[in-house]
Amino acid sequence: MNTLEANIRNTKTKGDLNSLRSKGNVPGVIYGGEDKNQNISVSKKTLTNLLEKDNFLSNIINIKLDGKDQNVLPREVKFDILSDEPTHVDFLRIVKGGKVILQIPVKFINSDKSPGLKRGGVLNIVRRKVELKCSTENIPNELVVDLEGVDIGQSFKISSIKLPENVHPTIQGRDFVVATLAAPTVIKEPEKPADAAEGGEATGEEGSTQTAEGTEGDGKATPVDPTKSEKKEDAKKGDDKKSQPEKK
Repeated sequence: MNTLEANIRNTKTKGDLNSLRSKGNVPGVIYGGEDKNQNISVSKKTLTNLLEKDNFLSNIINIKLDGKDQNVLPREVKFDILSDEPTHVDFLRIVKGGKVILQIPVKFINSDKSPGLKRGGVLNIVRRKVELKCSTENIPNELVVDLEGVDIGQSFKISSIKLPENVHPTIQGRDFVVATLAAPTVIKEPEKPADAAEGGEATGEEGSTQTAEGTEGDGKATPVDPTKSEKKEDAKKGDDKKSQPEKK
């Protein structure tokens, strides 16, 4: 169980809260049970470290406040929209005999011992978390699914997962699927066109076949001799001169 140091806060205005946050603390509230709500503050650094854990909102935390220990359950955390840092946190007191609804994460173990996965099967996770109604004395940290010996085509329903006493899924009336082990999906590469495999064709920068001047685009490149073009041009100029009348 994680432990979090807390202090009583006497903030009354928005300015007081901003001052508290600027000093590296996060305001919070402890509520629930017969006791009054308690306004508290906790270290932002310590809280951030706890938030990095996947199951923060489903783990009981021991808060030390005024020299006394009390077990609480994180219920809501607010974050700054720009910095993404926590700005407020709510805790629910754990009261004996109480009930809470939580999203409990699902953990898959022994994947290396699954013949289906070894043969290329794919684990299709339908629910990474399952909503459960739990007694406050018996909250599971996670739901465990054992993949040892599991082959392709098998599925895991909520009835196949062992739940603690007095813990029940909020979805009643049907045995819903948590995960399945599906057959591998084979993706065939598209075949190359026959003409793409043949060599000897000249292509431009965008893959289009280049043709010589004055020829139709039949897909084959015709080399152009620049010296012949120059000779044709000179010959044309000579013809033009001959066709002009002599000046008298």
